[in-house]
Amino acid sequence: MKVKIVIGLLVAAIILLMMSVYTVDEREKAIVFRFGKIEQADVGPGLHFKMPIANTVMKFDTRILTLDAQPAPVLTEEKKNMTVDFFVKWRIVDVSQFFVATRGDEVRARSRLASIMREVIYNEFGKRTIQEAVSGERSEIMEIARLKANEVASEFGIETVDVRIIRIDLQAEVSESVYRRMRAERARVAQDFRARGQEAAERIRAEADRESTVIEAEAYRDAEKLRGEGDARAAEIYARAYNRDPEFYSFYRSLTAYRESFRSPDDVLVLEPDSEFFQYFGNAQR
Repeated sequence: MKVKIVIGLLVAAIILLMMSVYTVDEREKAIVFRFGKIEQADVGPGLHFKMPIANTVMKFDTRILTLDAQPAPVLTEEKKNMTVDFFVKWRIVDVSQFFVATRGDEVRARSRLASIMREVIYNEFGKRTIQEAVSGERSEIMEIARLKANEVASEFGIETVDVRIIRIDLQAEVSESVYRRMRAERARVAQDFRARGQEAAERIRAEADRESTVIEAEAYRDAEKLRGEGDARAAEIYARAYNRDPEFYSFYRSLTAYRESFRSPDDVLVLEPDSEFFQYFGNAQR
């Protein structure tokens, strides 16, 4: 009988110990309640003790969670309808405030966060034209939406880590209008690049022509200089040859003139026989 009592006491002690111990995962935080009222909040990871029956524990996931909300209808500054598909990365940062605001219901928290985000996105797109929203300022819109959502979501113990716009759907006529405007803008930019390229090409071509003219002029100048020096040198040689043997020089000059005058068998000269040009033809003694 005593053995049964001892065993019973041991079993009761084990059950009591199990009811007094709880663990919190490193990805969680916990709140300890005492008869339904918060006694301790933000209980960190590890092994903890509580009063059986009097204390209850609620655990919350503190990892970054994803809210993939329903697409939000928006109206741009031009009063054009669009649908914005987005998602939000969020997490619980204050578990006691989160519990007070949502009673610890994650579904309710997601619903409230989705409502906040839709309102913020609606307001931000309403300040912009379609072109600004689609092409130019999407990153700015996402950052502003994250900051403004944080201002409201902080009341629920929630932090929005990131906001991303996945897709923007336009009505058919709006899409065509946007695409036409974007094509016109791209065509304008392309034309601007072509004009700049043409201007650069003309400038390079003009510079090349100028350099070519300068090089040709300098080459002609150098050639004329060399030719003048050669003529002067030749004249000097001719002068020395003439002074040494005037008769031979005269004969050589006549032969040169004959050779230049009768290059072709068809060449004809009409001169008097006793012309000075033929002075070496008629008198072989000279």
